[in-house]
Amino acid sequence: MASENIYRQETVTDTGTVKVVEIDAARRPDVLFRVRRDEGHEISPWWMIGAFVLFSGVVVFLLSGVPGSA
Repeated sequence: MASENIYRQETVTDTGTVKVVEIDAARRPDVLFRVRRDEGHEISPWWMIGAFVLFSGVVVFLLSGVPGSA
């Protein structure tokens, strides 16, 4: 199961040798905000729903001050 979380990246150097780098999947350089959490300690979906509702409310509030909108 630990092998599922390994990300292998192959690069070819200037001399033609192939370099294989094994990186923890949660620490990949192309993923900015991924955090590995223990089993059962995932973030609640209600935080994402609340953030969406709050963000939408702020956008509606700010756009209500734009003149010429219906």
